[in-house]
Amino acid sequence: MRLIKPSTLRQWAEKYPDAAEALAVWQRLIEGNEFPHFAALRRVFPHADQVAVKSRRNVTVFNVRGNHYRLIAALHYNRRMCFALRFLTHADYDKEHWKTEL
Repeated sequence: MRLIKPSTLRQWAEKYPDAAEALAVWQRLIEGNEFPHFAALRRVFPHADQVAVKSRRNVTVFNVRGNHYRLIAALHYNRRMCFALRFLTHADYDKEHWKTEL
């Protein structure tokens, strides 16, 4: 799968240095696999969840570094593309403001 704008992950790693290695692992797994559908993604990321947002689209939420962070991405399985949208602490994720922004 192609990660669009991997520099975004580098920015998040700079902002949250304790998550840098986990972000690098996530990136390797995303880029190193082809996911034809969500079920295939769950084989690699068993704790990933699909969540509906205000735009009526689904995004995928990944746990990063245990339960410390959440990475929210839009995956386009048919185009084999992944857009990393948000990287939030667990506390910020729980506020659910991101759902109305996407």
